[in-house]
Amino acid sequence: MEQTTKQLVKDLLEQRRTAEQRLIAQYGPAVFRLVLRIVGRQEDAEEVYQDVFVKVLQNIASYDERLSTLSTWISRIAYRESISFMRRRRPAFVYIEENSLPLESLDAEEDEAPSELTRQMLELAIAQLPPQEQALLIMFYYDKLSLRDIAFATDSLPSTVGSQLCRIRKKLYRIIKTLAL
Repeated sequence: MEQTTKQLVKDLLEQRRTAEQRLIAQYGPAVFRLVLRIVGRQEDAEEVYQDVFVKVLQNIASYDERLSTLSTWISRIAYRESISFMRRRRPAFVYIEENSLPLESLDAEEDEAPSELTRQMLELAIAQLPPQEQALLIMFYYDKLSLRDIAFATDSLPSTVGSQLCRIRKKLYRIIKTLAL
């Protein structure tokens, strides 16, 4: 483990106030992005974000550098807190006018940047996925975490995460096709 991370963990264990500030400054932005992508609303993300760092500070003694990096360990807590929050929250409904999203927009050349309509369709489709599936997509595609790190964060195996991502991509394709009808 990097020396600065070791020192940060040591300072956190000794409950030094400056360590808490360094922790939030160093890991806060990435945690907030992950939480916001999973929960979807700024206000909810702020609440979950606070819960994440409370848990991190309460459980820092259980952190084991041999099992993961500090950032992966914190991501695991953020993932779990976000999923727990989403399970408690009522699902949102998305209403789409019939024939408002044409399927032809999905047939763009691979070299072309996706159109705004394609991005909107993808966002609508992702919103229809269960929170766990949304979280996997976010960690892999947005946060660029490895399958190994995602597996650690979700208490899974890397091969399982890869299979889940494959199924989720197929599911997204089916959802987008139904949106376009």
